[in-house]
Amino acid sequence: MEFLIVTGLSGAGKSRAIDALEDIGFYCVDNIPPKLITAFYELANQAKGSLSRVAVVTDIRGGDMFSSLFETLDELQSENKNYRILFLDANDYVLMNRFKETRRKHPLSENCLGSLEQAVKLERDVLKPVRERADYIIDTSYLSPAQLKERISSLFLGDSSDALMIHCVSFGFKYGIPAESDLVFDVRCLPNPFYVEELRNLTGLDEPVRSYVMKWEQTQGFIDRFLSLIDYMIPLYCNEGKSQLVIAIGCTGGHHRSVALAQLLYNHLLEADMRTSVNHRDIHKQ
Repeated sequence: MEFLIVTGLSGAGKSRAIDALEDIGFYCVDNIPPKLITAFYELANQAKGSLSRVAVVTDIRGGDMFSSLFETLDELQSENKNYRILFLDANDYVLMNRFKETRRKHPLSENCLGSLEQAVKLERDVLKPVRERADYIIDTSYLSPAQLKERISSLFLGDSSDALMIHCVSFGFKYGIPAESDLVFDVRCLPNPFYVEELRNLTGLDEPVRSYVMKWEQTQGFIDRFLSLIDYMIPLYCNEGKSQLVIAIGCTGGHHRSVALAQLLYNHLLEADMRTSVNHRDIHKQ
């Protein structure tokens, strides 16, 4: 049985994640108290295959009961019950805007005398140890609902226990480094197509931009060393038992160099039969 515990910050997209998981065949239960997770695991396991993929959501809405989550996780581990944790994250500014737009009340607002900013910071502090134990982390700050669904599908459509899932993401440093990144590469040192007028409004997915980025000696030197390093490190992460590896490649705006090189890495991993996906986070930003 594949058993997934979904948690994360309020407003980070757990409900949308559950919808996406249901669409790909998971049996999902929302807002389950941590102390009931072990019992539910047993119940699902006794279904003898009819519940082969299960996802449960537990989060700060449980109030004081949420504090028992670590005890539950340790109990599952001691009883050799396999599980994985998916953590949904977003930056504080985005979370506060989402609450303001929906006019929803933050679960910890009363603890913080109605201050939304303090409630978000308190929840992040409470959830920090859970985030550190997570197998998968998705930062939804700049993901559309469709992109989140695509990311969920890429992670869990196959058997997540088969191999390491490698997610390649391009981004612009001007919009911030993706919070879920494991490895970050800065390619702002390479020649920039932005300064070529006929290339400025194109992206790294367009052949003229790719050709421009790849033609330089310094780019070829970077690619040789970059791919060699990635090929060396992937088996090490596999031996460690890591479930997800997020490799982020950034340039200034996330339109040209980072896109071309993230796509190159994605194609390289596909040729090596790796489980991989790609997302160009900032490609449509002005």
